[in-house]
Amino acid sequence: MAVITKITTQRKNQDRYNIFLDEVFAFSVDADVLVKFQLKKGMELNEFSLMEINYQDDIRKAYNLAISYLARRMRSEKEIKDYLVQKEIEEPVINEVLHKLLAQKYVNDEEFGRAYARTQINTTDKGPNLIRMELKEKGIEKAIIETVLEEYSFDLQLEKAENLCAKYTQKNAKESKRIIKQKLEQMLQRKGYPFDVIHLALNEIDDSDREEDDLDAIRFQGEKILRKYQNLTGFEYKQKVKQALYRKGFSFELIEKYLDEQREEG
Repeated sequence: MAVITKITTQRKNQDRYNIFLDEVFAFSVDADVLVKFQLKKGMELNEFSLMEINYQDDIRKAYNLAISYLARRMRSEKEIKDYLVQKEIEEPVINEVLHKLLAQKYVNDEEFGRAYARTQINTTDKGPNLIRMELKEKGIEKAIIETVLEEYSFDLQLEKAENLCAKYTQKNAKESKRIIKQKLEQMLQRKGYPFDVIHLALNEIDDSDREEDDLDAIRFQGEKILRKYQNLTGFEYKQKVKQALYRKGFSFELIEKYLDEQREEG
């Protein structure tokens, strides 16, 4: 058996103690571990005792890491586990730490999920599908996810989607209606809005006011295309211009109207 011959406080961390066995430094322990095992000078330690002390100290160190990680913001159980894995903490130690945190109610996936969802709903333009995916990545159970997302009402989803459509349409007024709708649909899907919300939001911009906007857009796009093919003549010129405008999302009817307008001006 080894005998504790000296115990000293670490200079840089007053909560940790250096343990000397037979006049030689052997290991260090947290203050709580020191008290738990009642470590003191002259105490004899066998191999099993040393293993248990070191194991409990590993738990204490990992617990302190987790508490520090939690101090920044709320975390899910999976986030804490992933963090401790990155710190090369062994799985049995991680399990002990998580058990302790859950017992102390420092970790609660339902509360975390609800707080996270509320933050995303109130401060971002994300749709429910994107928030759902993010919560799943954080290890939140499906039942909890569906419960917390009940707070994201359909009306609020539609309002956010319509605002996104309005901002994008205003910013990209020089694009055709068809291209704008395609890009809006893709954007709303990326942001996690369900199909029924997307459909209603896009219908809001599908009105007669867009006809004049489309005329302005084709004039803007057409001016650049006409310059591009100005060295061509006749049928080839006309076809190239039509094809280019069609690829920009303009209808054949609008293209003909624009070309008639150009001929009249010419």
